[in-house]
Amino acid sequence: MGRMHTHRHGKAHSIRPATLRAPSWISLGPKEVEELVVKYAKDGLTPSQIGIKLRDQHSIPLIKPITKKTVGEILKENDLMAEMPEDLENIVKKAVGLQKHLKANKGDRRNVRSLELIEAKVHRLSVYYKRIGRIPQNWKYKSVVAQLE
Repeated sequence: MGRMHTHRHGKAHSIRPATLRAPSWISLGPKEVEELVVKYAKDGLTPSQIGIKLRDQHSIPLIKPITKKTVGEILKENDLMAEMPEDLENIVKKAVGLQKHLKANKGDRRNVRSLELIEAKVHRLSVYYKRIGRIPQNWKYKSVVAQLE
């Protein structure tokens, strides 16, 4: 959901490996990789932070070709899945930070529009996660854009 409202934001990313086979240089087996994922999750890392740590420190480009499971599936098996999905939580944090900014800076009209776009993203994601059953059906995000205007 990076480039929904603009052409420039969200284009930077690392390039995924071309093949979905486990590389030959990886010495860790599937069980050891799963143990690392569980260990990092217990340390409080999010799934994306776990993937970055495995990529940078253990030279594991993708977890799925090795373990045949995603990070989320491994976390779900070990009851370490967060209650709120990571992307939804990050967007809600961004909206809350922007709300604080707008309370302190009343004349900042440009960021009122930014808050509208962020809150639209929150609502789209919440509809999706309610549909797949990842968050409760009664979960609601209270919009503050109407209160600001």
